[in-house]
Amino acid sequence: MDHTLEKILARIQKPGRYVGGEYNAVQKDKSAVDCRFAFCFPDTYEIGMSNLGMRILYGVMNEMDGVWCERVFAPWGDMEAEMRREGLPLYALESGDPVSQFDIIGFSLGYEMAYTNVLNMLDLAGVPLRSKDRPGLTPLVIAGGTSMYNPEPLAPFVDIVSLGEGEDVTVEMIQLYRKAKREGWTKAQFLQQAAQIPGLYVPSLYAVSYTPDGRVAAVTPQEGAPAQVTKRIVTDMDRAYYPVKTIVPSTEITQDRVMLELFRGCIRGCRFCQAGFVYRPVRGRSQELLARQGIEACQDSGYQDMTLMSLSSSDYPDLLPLCDGLLEWCEPHKVNLALPSLRADNFSMQLMEKLQRGGRKSGLTFAPEAGSQRLRDAINKNVTEEDLLNSCRTAFAGGWSSVKLYFMLGLPTETDEDVLGIADLANKVYHVWRNNTPNRSRGVRITVSTSCFVPKSHTPFQWEGQISMEEYHRRVKLLRENMRGRSISYNWHDPDTSFLEAVFARGDRRVADVIEHAWRAGARFDSWSEYFSFQRWLDAFERCGVDPHFYAGRERSRDEALPWDMISTGVRKDYLWREREQCYRAAVTPDCRRRCTACGADKLYEGGVCDAE
Repeated sequence: MDHTLEKILARIQKPGRYVGGEYNAVQKDKSAVDCRFAFCFPDTYEIGMSNLGMRILYGVMNEMDGVWCERVFAPWGDMEAEMRREGLPLYALESGDPVSQFDIIGFSLGYEMAYTNVLNMLDLAGVPLRSKDRPGLTPLVIAGGTSMYNPEPLAPFVDIVSLGEGEDVTVEMIQLYRKAKREGWTKAQFLQQAAQIPGLYVPSLYAVSYTPDGRVAAVTPQEGAPAQVTKRIVTDMDRAYYPVKTIVPSTEITQDRVMLELFRGCIRGCRFCQAGFVYRPVRGRSQELLARQGIEACQDSGYQDMTLMSLSSSDYPDLLPLCDGLLEWCEPHKVNLALPSLRADNFSMQLMEKLQRGGRKSGLTFAPEAGSQRLRDAINKNVTEEDLLNSCRTAFAGGWSSVKLYFMLGLPTETDEDVLGIADLANKVYHVWRNNTPNRSRGVRITVSTSCFVPKSHTPFQWEGQISMEEYHRRVKLLRENMRGRSISYNWHDPDTSFLEAVFARGDRRVADVIEHAWRAGARFDSWSEYFSFQRWLDAFERCGVDPHFYAGRERSRDEALPWDMISTGVRKDYLWREREQCYRAAVTPDCRRRCTACGADKLYEGGVCDAE
């Protein structure tokens, strides 16, 4: 261990975040590799190590001969201060080597509020922030993840954006880089060739023009770059890499368990949900493979918890027999089986009994999202009030005494009547408990939480404006005043971060200056209340002459060029507009298993057939 690092670790909290050496962490001979990849997660070790996508790509890259992928996490404030004071650059956990010595620096971004951490990590590594200030081929800075489906706010800082699922495209990009390195290509030559790989967007090869009133006029490809870049997907999930030999953290993390990914995509089509559209089409793993992978991962790691996960886990078609097969092994080995992401319309007594067998009986969580049936239909939630009440009835009769209900305020077409419907629904859940619990003396906890709706790119609501923070607070107040009952508690999320999230989610390249200014003023870990300062961001917008309301609150017309129009998720833009029109009619679109609605994502398959059909 570096002597300076050893000295620092004695002065900070949670030193286990920064030492590496975990079971199953990959060590390679540096002399035997010609490409070193620093896989950076712009949040704490506890959050990053809970990310299954990072574990998958880490394994994929380390299976490549001649390639060594190492992990890098954002240091917490105390560690950052010590590193800057002692002159210790950002380093990778496996080798302890400075990140600046790596060939490729890759960031995984699932949340827009991590943008300032990207800049902070580059600065701690001693790497120039902007792509134009990094003229050499090395280090190359890339970024991927769901928040990069609108890559423009970070476009000036990254050389390449990887769109979609990274298992295949990352390998292809690394192979091209190794060729460029061997043959002595310039950075410009490499980027031109990288732009020809499907799924790779090279921001420097696209020119953005603006209208006199500040809207994007056009995004024009340069030097042979494609007019549109389409995301990549893994077409056969049974052949896709899964980290059976997963890294076992040396300190507690947020999701410290075996995570089994049932399928990718979602059949539902909730109009507000970016993940539901950008992860299309639906592709699942076989029941037999999942059972084998889960058991092997537990045996190798020693974990006593296993979670079945996907966007909507209860939509996995073979869920019940899968649970039966896993429980046959889990029960005698005292491994707890958990199933999050339950939907209120397919929660059954049979499923509940299996969850009870699977281990601890924790509280249940449902997300009706809206307080009235009209609004649930408008957002295509495809869940009825009776679905929710029946699920609660089943759970309460089975002995559950805690339920969390998640809603959004500010959804398109929402009225005060819809807001009050949330309080009414919570009250109905309480009465369902009173009439069905076998033990009233235990009491019940019903927790209602609301957040502010954020319009996201590549969804039917990408054209919508976000309600003002003042209006959000008014609706919160209305709901608070009408929430009754000691057993019902109400929590609401502050809208400040939601407002910024809307700016970044629909921003263009001009927002990059704001991000850099805010970072230089001290912004980092903006999703953490300990660090977040809304005023700092308002000052940054003002200093840069950028109006945040122009991005967050403004409704777009159908013919307006959107900053992300050169990015395709496979779902057609006209389909998204049609779904927006369905919202204003409060018309429901059936889920993909009932009827294919020709969104276009099935064309990403060679045969053009989605697993949902």
